[in-house]
Amino acid sequence: MILRATLFWLALAGPALANPDAWRSEWPETDFSRSNVSAWSEIMSGGPGKDGIPALSGPEFIPASQESRIEGREPVITVEIGDETPRAYPIRYLTWHEIVNDTVGGVPVAVTFCPLCNSALTFDRRVQGEVLSFGVTGKLRNSDMVMYDRETQSWWQQALGEGIVGEMTGVELKQVASWMESWDQFRDRNPEGLVMDEPGVSRPYGSNPYRGYDSAARPFLYNGEDPPHGIDPLSRVVRVGERAWPMERLRKAGRISEAGVVITWEEGQASALDTSEIGNGRDVGSIRVRDDAGRDVAHDLMFAFAYHAFWPEGRWMWGE
Repeated sequence: MILRATLFWLALAGPALANPDAWRSEWPETDFSRSNVSAWSEIMSGGPGKDGIPALSGPEFIPASQESRIEGREPVITVEIGDETPRAYPIRYLTWHEIVNDTVGGVPVAVTFCPLCNSALTFDRRVQGEVLSFGVTGKLRNSDMVMYDRETQSWWQQALGEGIVGEMTGVELKQVASWMESWDQFRDRNPEGLVMDEPGVSRPYGSNPYRGYDSAARPFLYNGEDPPHGIDPLSRVVRVGERAWPMERLRKAGRISEAGVVITWEEGQASALDTSEIGNGRDVGSIRVRDDAGRDVAHDLMFAFAYHAFWPEGRWMWGE
């Protein structure tokens, strides 16, 4: 099984470099004297080193009508900014690259996906008057990707959008509203939309190297507490701020309006972390989060264990 072999290799590599002294040769420009991480042991190697997972910059796009390689239920991250033509960033590419540095409607953005947390977030790359470019450190904290910026070599927690090591420690990125939906859903709504073209890198795009992960008994490289209330650690939740709505509740309700947001669920999106081919994954549905005025709201669709790890005092929206 691909997942077992991959996780075994990564488990051996994981704890080996949980020490800044061992990282300094690889990261000579990172200021390890500045950090808000409570213990260095929280940060583990995920296996690949710096840029071993190659982030992308300035991707090419093609009209949605010309794309024929993507299966209809495959997930994409949709970014719609102002009057700019909507763009789809396929998870079949982000699974292998995790970060895409792009500019949409004049806004420099980083479109990110952490497979181990199912966390898909888009950030504004403008920080303190400078435009940052992000890469993948190869490190994990609470199983979540640790990014870095090439300008200051600071490390950033993807789930939080916050600097955790180096010059940018404590700085927060502005999250841009984006969402995951199926390729069919994007294309049907945006027949004139754009989709990121296949990168010119040799990868088995469309395949899932984490086969069976979201049905596993435990998350990988996570030593924290399980979420409360008996919720499955690898079940999906919709996080808005410090609140989390269980996906199962949304699936049953179809539409929930509370706490100032309206969340809708519809079927048709395949899990990217189920079968060996992403397009064949079981249907986990798509959600959309808007405010009472119908405007899209920044959110995340992550695993329950990751929400609990980063928001231990967060509010679970059970609807009771």
